[in-house]
Amino acid sequence: MNNELPYHPPAAMADFAEVIIPLALPLNYTWAIPEELKASAVAGCRVEVNLGKSKKYAGVIKRVHTTPPEFFEAKEIVNVLDAVPVVFESQLKLWEWMARYYMCTEGEVMAAALPAHFKLSSETILVFNEEAGDDFTELDTEAFLVAEALLLRKELKLSEVQQILESNHVYPVVNRLIQGRICYVWESLKESYSPKKETFVLLHPDYDSEAALEQLLNSDPRLQRAEKQMELLLGYLHFQKTEGIISKQALLKKTGASDTQLKGLADKGILVLEKRAVDRISVLPKDIRINFKLSVAQTAALERIRSALEEKDVCLLHGVTSSGKTEIYIHLIEEQIRKGKQVLYMLPEIALTSQTIRRLQRHFGGHIGVYHSRFSQNERVEIWNKVRDGSLKVILGARSSLFLPFQDLGMIVCDEEHDTSYKQMEPAPRYHARDAAIYFASLFSDCRVVLGSATPSFESYSNALNGKYGLVLLTERFGNIELPQIGIMDTRRYRSKEFADTILFPPLAESIGGALGRGKQVILFQNRRGYTPYQRCNTCGWVPQCKYCDVSLNYHKVYNKLVCHYCGTSYPLMVTCPSCGSHDFIQKQFGTERVEEALQELFPGARVGRMDIDAVRGKHAHDQLIQNFEQQKLDILVGTQMVVKGLDFEHVELVGIVDADGILSFADFRVNERAFQLMEQVSGRAGRKHGTGSVLIQTTQPEHPVLLRVQQHEYRALFDDELPKREQFGYPPYTRLIRLTFKNKIRDVVRDAATWFTTGLQDRYGNYITGPSEPLINKVRNQYLMELLLKLPRSTRLIEQCKKDVLYHVALLHQEKRYRSVVVIPDVDPF
Repeated sequence: MNNELPYHPPAAMADFAEVIIPLALPLNYTWAIPEELKASAVAGCRVEVNLGKSKKYAGVIKRVHTTPPEFFEAKEIVNVLDAVPVVFESQLKLWEWMARYYMCTEGEVMAAALPAHFKLSSETILVFNEEAGDDFTELDTEAFLVAEALLLRKELKLSEVQQILESNHVYPVVNRLIQGRICYVWESLKESYSPKKETFVLLHPDYDSEAALEQLLNSDPRLQRAEKQMELLLGYLHFQKTEGIISKQALLKKTGASDTQLKGLADKGILVLEKRAVDRISVLPKDIRINFKLSVAQTAALERIRSALEEKDVCLLHGVTSSGKTEIYIHLIEEQIRKGKQVLYMLPEIALTSQTIRRLQRHFGGHIGVYHSRFSQNERVEIWNKVRDGSLKVILGARSSLFLPFQDLGMIVCDEEHDTSYKQMEPAPRYHARDAAIYFASLFSDCRVVLGSATPSFESYSNALNGKYGLVLLTERFGNIELPQIGIMDTRRYRSKEFADTILFPPLAESIGGALGRGKQVILFQNRRGYTPYQRCNTCGWVPQCKYCDVSLNYHKVYNKLVCHYCGTSYPLMVTCPSCGSHDFIQKQFGTERVEEALQELFPGARVGRMDIDAVRGKHAHDQLIQNFEQQKLDILVGTQMVVKGLDFEHVELVGIVDADGILSFADFRVNERAFQLMEQVSGRAGRKHGTGSVLIQTTQPEHPVLLRVQQHEYRALFDDELPKREQFGYPPYTRLIRLTFKNKIRDVVRDAATWFTTGLQDRYGNYITGPSEPLINKVRNQYLMELLLKLPRSTRLIEQCKKDVLYHVALLHQEKRYRSVVVIPDVDPF
């Protein structure tokens, strides 16, 4: 399908526009199009609109039409902000589908989709009232200062008022000025994106000719005594000849000259300094270099994928860890680039993009761009524009990259498709990027989706087995390297007091020492961050808890604070029990910080790195840590799930799973599936290049069936074990789930609201309802929670009707005065 904007009626006929604004409004509003804007008001363009008395928003036109609103008089659009659309028809259709499927609003999807700089901010400006005069003697000191500034400046932003009063609490002062008619408020939309500008050095046009330039250098009196300026000028002419146009920063660095010397040449009219807009994203030459050969198994898998995609829109590549799936993706991407098509390569974690981007850039150079949340808003706008105009052919990104304005998408690769990071949890839209990508691909006439994983989600694998998706298996590692040998260590053997505080038990500690002795690297996986998950009074058993959430506080030794991992509130370290007055606290369980400390105690000469959300907060922190480990500047890497996902390190010989019990003990119907995926994926980091790697799992449950499946790398056997249980209890892939979460600051109100709501659905959906009940953590950010789960048969008609009934009952609930403040959050496919 051609992704150009659809045909619109002649401008004179399109009198109204349906506009999406970035708010959670149940319906899109309609605005009238003034005569002078009809030619430029087209779908996909942003427009400035008024909502209410004074608020202004930048919305996106969804469609233009001729039908006036039935129950109100449409306001006029204030202005059209774009000469060309910022989004295409396919994006607008994706937004509409996501809002409908995930039970949110198109405004919420728009807010998630567009870079912040495309969403203009309504910034309050105080405007001086000329009729107020200049006598402010009756005002108090603070109001007097602001009034005087307004008299001089005529307009002030709220931020400037804060600077004048040296306080953030200025609203009472502003309110007094407004009530006293000293000023009034004007809402102004501000475009916050600004291009990056750099100063370039040019030779003045007077010296373009050889003769003029020769006279300048040989006989111009302005340069006779200015030796440094002459040296700088000669350096400039050399670099201009060899490199073309040169920036001021580069010229000063290469010549060693000072800014003053350059300014002197500019003041004399010899050189010209000119500011120009430049890309924030560095651009490599656009070339294609595939300098590797696929193995026999990879070649066969590639041919089977091509064949499957001729018949089906989606193909699942189930390849064991280190089987070379990325090389297959590279060949598929090459084919699309040569056709002139665009490709979206999705990864679940930002941590993966840095390593993968270096691999792809070696093969595709400047055809590749990266898009994720660690980029600045200005960088995101520039990537957005390059995708929109088609100059970037391949985008590598996390789930948000799905919203980019692709013109001619030929393929979506969703690597590690099983990963939970593809699911957006907060805020709305609570979408699953893998599923949304499959719908998005359907909006293009010739776009296919390749899902890849060593441990596919049970839903995807079920779809492949029943013929909805193509299925290609890749069962051997690249280079015929064997899968790692997995050992299970029963920590119950070490129950004596000698090992009471032990984290790394002797077999694992000895294996780490052996690997380090052979010059190899080690990865340790612990699925908890921080130092200890909770402290406990050894006298009375009291545990410090967050006052806003129903959870214990995690101790972070690096900050020496207790931190709530749900609301982020930090507390000072407890030294006295408020319950019994005791000073005797013990620390229970352990996180990545504690593992790192244990490693430093056991192996003082080893270089240890930690990869978790606390340790890699900066924009380039992930990449720097991964490069350090790749270059063997680190011996041991300890981390959370970040170390599990698709990273490729050739010198890792040993992987240790420090606490398998924590992975196997979640109260979730997917616990066995997720535990297998985590342990199989992290074990896949071992022995990827040189020799067979080994994995050692510490557990008190060595006979657990999941551990036995992991030990034999038996994904299909686990799938066959779990599916009958899913069918028996009505869980995916046999049903579709909708979870409703009710939130309110009063426990009785939220409990009664959930019961009232359930009663309304009982007649039609009683057989499919579980709950309402309190979740395991029933208070978060001072809001009490109740949950209701709908397990619906896979009937499109029934599911669509249920969604409508749920939204209808939400509206009914909010008609009841007692429940008006209850927040109801629908989450489709929640787990």
